[in-house]
Amino acid sequence: MQLAKVIGHATATVKHPDLQGWKMLLVQLLDASGGADGEPLLVIDPLGCGRGDRVMICSDGTEIRAMMDSERTPVRWAVIGLVDLQQAGTN
Repeated sequence: MQLAKVIGHATATVKHPDLQGWKMLLVQLLDASGGADGEPLLVIDPLGCGRGDRVMICSDGTEIRAMMDSERTPVRWAVIGLVDLQQAGTN
C-alpha cells in the first residue's frame, strides 16, 4: 500500500475491455512527510475520488483481479481507501 494524492483523471477512447466502466485517476505517490515521491501513476478508482483527495493505493494483483472480477486485467494499481484528513488531524 502507498499513500498518494489525486492530481487528475484520465480518459481513453480505446482501452482494454476490462477497463470499461472504471474511472481512471492520475495520482502522485507521497513520502512520509507528504512530499512527492517518484513519478505519477495511473490507477483505477472504485470510490469516486477527486482532485486533491489523499488516497491509499494498492498493487496487489490478486486483490485487483478480484475487485475487477477479471483474471486477465492489465491494471497494476487501484484505489483501496480514501484518507479522512479531519480524522487524521491534518488541515
